[in-house]
Amino acid sequence: MQKTTATAALIAMVCTIPPLFGADEKRIDLASVITKADAQTALGEAVKDPQSRNDEGADGYYSRCNYYGENPGRSLVLRVRQAAPGQLEPAKQLDELTAANPKLKAITGFGEKAAMLSEGPEKGSSHALMLYVVKGNALITVGISGLGDEKSATEKAKTLARKILKNL
Repeated sequence: MQKTTATAALIAMVCTIPPLFGADEKRIDLASVITKADAQTALGEAVKDPQSRNDEGADGYYSRCNYYGENPGRSLVLRVRQAAPGQLEPAKQLDELTAANPKLKAITGFGEKAAMLSEGPEKGSSHALMLYVVKGNALITVGISGLGDEKSATEKAKTLARKILKNL
């Protein structure tokens, strides 16, 4: 009887311990949020099946998803890191990225904090863009390469990031 009572007490205590992530926070699966159809719209061509992976690590939860165009040169790279308590906070991580790369420019009015990096010519197929957005304990990364111009790539990256933000 005492063993049963002790076991019941232990179970009750374990059930009251807060989860690694807040009760209102959910883990994201990027391949479910940004579909193959979304990737095709963003890249402007047919894409291969997603290469995705979700992992729990010591510093948090990661969701990764890559889409590659049927033709070489176009790709969409998606990442979300949801930091575990006591680990490197996403806002600080973005500050460190920005400090390490002066080409990363802060953008306002998007998420709690955001920055963008654009590489290559402003127009042309070798253009690549990386958008980083912080929301709470999450750092979102959206990378697009191979689009014709920076303005189009920027708007498409922001559209995809907004969809991810809605699912956090």
